[in-house]
Parts: sequence; C-alpha cells; structure tokens
Amino acid sequence: MYIEIRHLRTIRAIHTAGGLARAAEMMNMTQSALSHQVAGLEDQAGMELFVRRSKPMRLSAAGFRMLKLADRILPEIDALEEEFIALRSGKSGRLHITLECHACYDWLFPVLEMFRRAWPEVDVDIRAGLAFDAMPALNREEVDLVITSDPAAQNGITFNPLFDYHPTFVASSQNPLAAKEFIRAEDFRDQVVITYPVSRDRLDLFTEVLTPAKVEPRGHRTAELTAVILMLVGSNRGVAVLPDWVMREVCRSSDYVTRPLGPEPVLKRMYAATREEDSTRPYMAHFLRLARIEAVRLQRG
Repeated sequence: MYIEIRHLRTIRAIHTAGGLARAAEMMNMTQSALSHQVAGLEDQAGMELFVRRSKPMRLSAAGFRMLKLADRILPEIDALEEEFIALRSGKSGRLHITLECHACYDWLFPVLEMFRRAWPEVDVDIRAGLAFDAMPALNREEVDLVITSDPAAQNGITFNPLFDYHPTFVASSQNPLAAKEFIRAEDFRDQVVITYPVSRDRLDLFTEVLTPAKVEPRGHRTAELTAVILMLVGSNRGVAVLPDWVMREVCRSSDYVTRPLGPEPVLKRMYAATREEDSTRPYMAHFLRLARIEAVRLQRG
C-alpha cells in the first residue's frame, strides 16, 4: 500500500469536517477531486475507510487506524515545514564555534549571551576540542565559525574582520622591566614567559617579537586560563603578552604594569572565519556585529 502525506491530510480533514463538501473546501480542492482521491485510497486498502451511510460522515475501523497514523505523523511534518520556513527566512540555524584564541573566551561569552536572546531558535555551541583542527573542521562543516588572528586564503572561506588589538606586555610591578617605557625582544632573554598551552606559531609573543629577533626566553611555562596567567605574573613568577582587552582590570591594580611592545607598536586583527555561503545569513551577520561592539566596549574598559 502506497500512502502519501496528502492521503493522511485527507483522512484528517474529512474526519474533522464530517463530510466531503466541507473537507474539500478546507483543502482548497473540488469535491469531485477529493472523492476520487478517497476512492483510490480505498482501492489500495481493499476496504472502505468511511461509513458513507452515516451523517456526519464517519470513519470506519480501518479509517480510524489511518487517522491514528495521521495524528502521529502530520504534526512532525508540520513542525519540519516550520523549521524549513525559519531556515529560509534566517530565523533559525546553527552556529557552532571554535577558537584559535584562548584569551577570546572572556570576550566571546558576553557576545553569545546577547546573541542567544536575539536568536533563540539558533543552535549555539562552542566546540573547544576542535581548536587545533579549526580550519579543516570549518571546511568539513563540523563548525560554522572560527575565531582566529591568522587568516590564510582558502577557497570557499571568508575571513570577516572583527577588531584590531595590541598584544601587550604585562609583568609584576616588582619586575625590573617595569621601569621601561616599552619592551623589546632582547628584554625577554632573562625572563620566564607564561603563555597559553598552544604551539609557538599561534602565540603573538613568538610570531611578532621573539622568533623574528631570534631571541629565546630564559624559561617558558604554560597555563590554560587567563586568570591563572595573571596570578602567576602578579606573583612575579614570569611575564606575559596578552591582548589589550584582557588588561582592563590589571590596569587598575598596583600589582601589575603593562607596557607596549616596541619600538614599533604591534597591531593584530581578529577575524571570524566562515564559509562563504553562511556569511550573509541574518543571524551570522548579527553575531559579527555584536562581536565588534563588545570588542570596542572591552577595549574602552
């Protein structure tokens, strides 16, 4: 027996209307066409689905079995149609994010909270485990957005600029480097540097300062959390280079000093990498706008 969705809608409409004429009107079709559809369905079933001698017209035992099926399946079909409509209109979708920037979590969470309120039907998730495989994961559609400061041209990928930032030196106020106006690569030779546990080619301190100058620090230790890095720095157990927006609280404390990297200021840009076809989705465009606004707020303190 071959049952189509329209057959289930027909059974439900006739049961609700109590007759062919009203059901045909509800389904925006002629009574003749509806009667022909019912006859064809009964031919497939090999039995009557309606008791035609009754008024209002009512279902037979076989018809009630089909109505039970319609009541189970049609709500799921209707819900799916609504989801597709929402997807086409940009009201719903998926925004799975991974970050190549450890310090970005402090900036990202307020953005996601504002985004969640504006787009409650969008499925939002942070896929932290894919950070080391971020761009391939974006191409494989395992994530939809990658926060990165290292754009590399790729077919089908758009790097949406978010904001500029200055990698900034931070040390204990007791550190000898606290007396300097700006920090050069050579100044790190006698220092223990504290960084996030990622490869050197993804750390501003190395890519922008130490590696080009061929300088190796006295020591190197890592910490997962920004708060832990700052705690160690405040205890004069090492120095760090962090994005300027992380320093908004540190700048108010006498335990720390912050200094620019020099002699030429170091400027970096953060990007949101997306697949080209996703960049113009309404919810994606709104996320990018919120991200830029929150970055400015943090940098202004």
